[in-house]
Amino acid sequence: MSETTDRILEWVKNIRDYNAAEWDRLPEIYLYMDQVLTYMDKQLRLFERNGNSSLLTSSMINNYVKDGVLPRPEQKKYAREHLAMLLVICMLKQVLSIQDISWLLKTLLNDASTSEMYNHFCAAQEAALKEVCDRVEAAAPEGEAELNRLAIELSIEANARRTAAERILTELSSAPEHTENEKKE
Repeated sequence: MSETTDRILEWVKNIRDYNAAEWDRLPEIYLYMDQVLTYMDKQLRLFERNGNSSLLTSSMINNYVKDGVLPRPEQKKYAREHLAMLLVICMLKQVLSIQDISWLLKTLLNDASTSEMYNHFCAAQEAALKEVCDRVEAAAPEGEAELNRLAIELSIEANARRTAAERILTELSSAPEHTENEKKE
């Protein structure tokens, strides 16, 4: 195998070993912004395209709060709920608009607690990552041409899934029962 394939397989191994912090393992103490960024960087590092990019900045967090996507911190301190929601936001913003994520989170939190929503998200993410890792590991021994084929296949699937998710969210958010509830709030 080539060095490139070895690096891909090393990444797969790291992703396979990755587990988002379970609700009970999220910090119980309140964190200041710089602590939040340090914690989140450790949680999200494997999902960055390269070492030069960051999936979360203080400006992003401030904008999420300002736009109502994330609850306001208490005296500039962020709780476990903030960290869970930030992890979800950072993962979903790769495929959905912040507006869609905001609507989705508000809707999900109407039916479940933050811990239940977060645990369900983590379980779904773990299953999806396992399935992708299995496919990459199966393609890697076949060489770079097979990895290229898999990359385009995964890209097409991601686009199809994003399109379906956007359509579902558009229809659900514009359904009469949801627009009436939003007017009442």
